[in-house]
Amino acid sequence: MKKRILLIDDESRIRSSLKTVLEPTYETIQAADAQEGLDLFHKEAPHLVLLDVILPGTDGLSVLQALRAEQNATPVIMLTGTKSVKTAVDAMKLGAADYLPKPFDVDELRIVVGRALNSQDLEREVKSLRAQVTQRYAFHNLIGKSRPMQEIYGKIEQVADSRTTVLITGESGTGKELVAKALHYNSGRKDRPFVALNCAALPETLIESELFGHEKGSFTDATARRVGQFELANSGTLFLDEIGDLSPMTQAKLLRVLQEREFTRIGGVQAIKVDVRIVAATNKNLEELVRKGQFREDLYYRVNVIALYLPPLRERGEDIPLLAKHFLSKRLEEDNRSSQDFSKESIDLLTRYSWPGNVREMENIIEQAFIWSKGCDTVTPEHLPTILRNDSRSTSLRDDTLAGRLSLEKAVMEFEREIILDALKKNNYVQTHAAQQLGISRRMLKYRMDALGIGRPDTEATTDPEPLVQE
Repeated sequence: MKKRILLIDDESRIRSSLKTVLEPTYETIQAADAQEGLDLFHKEAPHLVLLDVILPGTDGLSVLQALRAEQNATPVIMLTGTKSVKTAVDAMKLGAADYLPKPFDVDELRIVVGRALNSQDLEREVKSLRAQVTQRYAFHNLIGKSRPMQEIYGKIEQVADSRTTVLITGESGTGKELVAKALHYNSGRKDRPFVALNCAALPETLIESELFGHEKGSFTDATARRVGQFELANSGTLFLDEIGDLSPMTQAKLLRVLQEREFTRIGGVQAIKVDVRIVAATNKNLEELVRKGQFREDLYYRVNVIALYLPPLRERGEDIPLLAKHFLSKRLEEDNRSSQDFSKESIDLLTRYSWPGNVREMENIIEQAFIWSKGCDTVTPEHLPTILRNDSRSTSLRDDTLAGRLSLEKAVMEFEREIILDALKKNNYVQTHAAQQLGISRRMLKYRMDALGIGRPDTEATTDPEPLVQE
């Protein structure tokens, strides 16, 4: 569909010329005065306006002012027979997208119109993407109904719209960056940059340049000026992940930025002022690092203004089914696959697993289940990694023992039986190889197998098993 351009000019000759130049590419509508132009604008909703400065009655600058008062972002290009610089400046101050003197050059007109429309498209796309990102990190999209997570959501809501520094702590994989983004996109800075830097991923020789930037020639490889993360995040949020891994020298420089709100590029002499909100994260115990002299105490108090602790996944079991279904739905949507759910047995396995890698590990495991369950309506235990079944059984034995449902002796025997069976299966039931893997002699393995009732793979376990394969 052609884009619509509104031509507002009291000279019919000018309107006709503009129509002739633009019509092959665009649709045009015309008005001879300000009021007719405003009426057509509201009726036809054009994509762009070409507006003469000098009109009978109300002038073009007043029309422009009226359009901007409506908070309308439609680009307006001013046309005038006078080459007054002041008129051009006034028009740009009022929000004109560009300015063309009469008589206009045809090629220049096409370029200016095309540029204004492309700029409008880009602006709309940016607004749409920002809206999508904001929606993605809205509070209701943070998954978890457990009490610890509900408390986290409440704290995020309280501190999001402030410049207060926040320290997020918790094990790796608990979702610290997700919380940092929720803080940013629910704040007044949501339309400004969110810049993330993993302090542990960069060598000491690069971290300072990455944070503060450098001037050309400041060191051997500095072939051009580099803008640092603080400068990129100006007026927005800088997320410093794994802040506990910063060296003492970098800690000192970071402290100065937090105190003075300014920094100097490497090799530079001019102080650069910044307005940056800091959100830091770590999986380390910063208090312990302070006691050991590995983290500056003054910096610790600077970043630990508001503390948010993210509990590991194993401590919020009721959230596990929600997260699993969320990750599965996400993959189904991405691949445009039909609906799929987890069997009760699969949910039981997921819930009983200890999740040492937390939410990050879960997303990876659900990705595997999604692949292996292709063509199935339900994700079953067979689609899940073996580690879940083994870990789940260990957890069950522990829970049964602690609850008094199973004696310690029987729990140990059952656990030992499962380990030996796994070793035998992995080694094709060759006892010598299984014994080597377990770090015991074949004679000891045979003795334990007899005691635990482990028989041949194609028979039920008995107290008097037939011998397995020997080598």
